Amino acid sequence: MGISHNINERVFRQINGNSLVYNACWEDPRCDRNLLDINDKSNIVMLTSAGCNALDYLLDNPEQIHCVDLNPRQNALLHLKVALLQGTDHPTLFEFFGDGVSPDAAAVYYERLRDRMPEYYSALFWERNLHYFRGKGLRKSFYWHGSSGTVAWIIRQWILSRPEAARLTQHLFESQNLAEQAHWYDQLEPLFLNRFVQWLIRQHLVQSMLGVPKSQQYLAAKLFPGGLAGYIRQCLRHVFTEMPLQDNYFWKLYFFGHYTASCCPNYLREEHFETLRHRSQRLSTYSGSLIDFLRQHPGRYTHFVLLDHQDWLAAQRRSALDEEWRLILANAAPGARVLFRTAAFEPDFLPGFVRERVRFDPAAAARSYARDRVGTYAGTWLGEI
Repeated sequence: MGISHNINERVFRQINGNSLVYNACWEDPRCDRNLLDINDKSNIVMLTSAGCNALDYLLDNPEQIHCVDLNPRQNALLHLKVALLQGTDHPTLFEFFGDGVSPDAAAVYYERLRDRMPEYYSALFWERNLHYFRGKGLRKSFYWHGSSGTVAWIIRQWILSRPEAARLTQHLFESQNLAEQAHWYDQLEPLFLNRFVQWLIRQHLVQSMLGVPKSQQYLAAKLFPGGLAGYIRQCLRHVFTEMPLQDNYFWKLYFFGHYTASCCPNYLREEHFETLRHRSQRLSTYSGSLIDFLRQHPGRYTHFVLLDHQDWLAAQRRSALDEEWRLILANAAPGARVLFRTAAFEPDFLPGFVRERVRFDPAAAARSYARDRVGTYAGTWLGEI
């Protein structure tokens, strides 16, 4: 057991320490903004992921957003998006991150973007990986690259190899109401979640490529009938039969590899371009842990957006979980809000001193879950300090 655990952790660290993992955020910012109540006094600390949601939060006019990530490639991705906002126009931004293909990516980068890279590592990363946008080879979209993008591409190839599955997928995303969605998904599910796909998604290597550590896999498998495959089945059924798909840019991207002008994150919408161009200077990045950031940059922060990494710490690094929360509490403004997601139904892994200082709102969390277009977490929790 110990040897297997060590190998699993080594695989996860190798992938997440040497790859761009998330090419798009998989947390619904519409839910986040409803919960967080961001305003012009807000001073936010958040995990970067792909940077989409940090840009989305700027629409609520916060004073500052500090984006923190252990993986410098994730910050490099945000740097490129900001450089495109500040140094180009909306059609160019949409080519790169809406279509996922920009034939002139190299020319645009060297002429208009490279000098805007705030860190040497970010410039080096994109000089080595501009081919992500060239539209050539087997993986023609930026969104088929990175470790999670590779998994999406593999699943996409499997769908295309099955004409009936491809046909049903197209019908599903063209549905005009929930009844149509349920009709098409009921036919697609047994083809899509067949034995091979269920076996594939249970593999630790695949889960690691999606950024899911063994601890989180275990939580999902433990809590749901049918284990991890049962968890994924329930999530997909909720998203595809109970939530309107017309504006679900998360799953459309995963199945098709691009956005459309009418179904995309807010940062890609033309009406927000000038606002985000001006406000993007309020973003700062830090490559390292949240613990290190709060040690080196003490302040009075109004919001902490922790994504799902509490699950990782709770299972593997309890001392780090305690230390992180002590630093959050020490650097929180009165009434600061903390938002995180988890594969558990209840955040009972939190240290006791957190329960004494933080008031959680389960009703707000339940309302958020019911509207969440991603639907892959058992719980979304909002706490007020």
